[in-house]
Amino acid sequence: MRKFSEQQIGALAPNANALSNGRKISSGGGFVSRMRSEDDTFYMGECKGSGKSNYVVSADFVEDDKPVFRCSCPSRQFPCKHSLALMFEMAAQKDFPVGDIPKDILEKREKKQAREAKKTDPSEAKKPVSEKSSRAGKAARTKKIKKQLEGLGLMKQMTDQLMNTGLSYMGSVSLKNYRDLAKQLGDYYLPGPQNYFNRLVLEMEVYQKDQDKSHYHQAVEVLKRLRALEKKAAVYLNGKLDTDSPEADDDILYEKLGGIWKLDQLEGLGLKKEHARLVQLSFQVIYDEARKEYIDIGYWADVDTGEISSTYNYRPVKALKYVKQEDSCFDVVNTPMLCYYPGGMNKRIRWENADFEPMDGRVLADVTAHAHREIQTAVKLAKNEMKNLLSEDYCGMLLRYERIGTIRTKQGDLWVLEDETGGRMELAGREGWEDTMTALSLISDPEVYRGQALFGLLYYDSKERRIRMYPCSIVTEKGIVRLLY
Repeated sequence: MRKFSEQQIGALAPNANALSNGRKISSGGGFVSRMRSEDDTFYMGECKGSGKSNYVVSADFVEDDKPVFRCSCPSRQFPCKHSLALMFEMAAQKDFPVGDIPKDILEKREKKQAREAKKTDPSEAKKPVSEKSSRAGKAARTKKIKKQLEGLGLMKQMTDQLMNTGLSYMGSVSLKNYRDLAKQLGDYYLPGPQNYFNRLVLEMEVYQKDQDKSHYHQAVEVLKRLRALEKKAAVYLNGKLDTDSPEADDDILYEKLGGIWKLDQLEGLGLKKEHARLVQLSFQVIYDEARKEYIDIGYWADVDTGEISSTYNYRPVKALKYVKQEDSCFDVVNTPMLCYYPGGMNKRIRWENADFEPMDGRVLADVTAHAHREIQTAVKLAKNEMKNLLSEDYCGMLLRYERIGTIRTKQGDLWVLEDETGGRMELAGREGWEDTMTALSLISDPEVYRGQALFGLLYYDSKERRIRMYPCSIVTEKGIVRLLY
């Protein structure tokens, strides 16, 4: 009989509500009957519904990595809560008497096999796109690029004005005008620059209210990044017109301007890795006021290489009930194909299919072995990354340390990480980010403070004028101590 973990079920759920409802149906005895096929490829059950008749729900595993869920309920979610409930029944190892696979399921399998065979048969291969259709698609992409360049011209006018007058002159009336101008960027297929501009306006609005210089400094940083994006994007797009190559490429500017990558595009560009093993080091949910959406961010370590990557799941406020929320992962993720987005350190990653296995000491040792052992080297890498204004103003790193503790200074007690050479890195929170320093100070096991590896986000504190580290988790031989979920 097949076995599943809650982690695997959660990965299949369309959203948190469906997962919760599926769990309730199973735990509440919602199933009146269950069965499975002798070859263990098909599971089915009858489930109580809101109507007079029971719902018939099934899970077909004729392809292990691509289960097919079916249910007679009217839900438009896929898989529905009844399908998830069936998975919970399997996870609980409830009794599934052996039975025959229904005739209609066998017929559906045959039809699917015929379709797949047709796809792979060279004689049945699709004809190439007509020359006319190809020209039309290219013309549309070219037209879009020209429109984007028009928008970049408008953006240049706005940034020129701000650079000449200074951000201090952005009064309440001016802020409204700039917000209106930012909206216009959406008409020019520039959602990326639009988000930057909205963030700039938000920082100045807060600064005008509380006169906190940190918001002003942050606005200046956003303006610098906006300016850099405008200049580099103009060169990039004009180059595509000059070479008559409007198609998407592996330049990070494609996404920064608002382009959305598909997995097959990333694979086609060679941005992939086969048979990857990943461990999640940290997970957090932030709200981006400029984008009006929640962002689920996971930081992952490649078990074999130590490379630190990230996952981003965007959930617009207007579509929260339709977009599944991600969650912390405490297992090892094994994926046959891992895709990378263009970028520098902490590249964004995606995968379509994955298996999960329990975390053990061997895996943790492999992850720790890849940690940076010298703070000086890590800081140098971080500085080089953050110099690129198209990158984030922070980067995630795993650092090996001899000890973590406090030192007394004129400004008070400071938390520091010390490496094997005696080098030190200050640990601190960051405004706008969740507090992890309190969790760090409350660790009861003193061994955690010695001879382990700390994952955190290195950032430049413009107020203190130095690199600091925002602690996220500690990797030990027994497990990962998370300061942030």
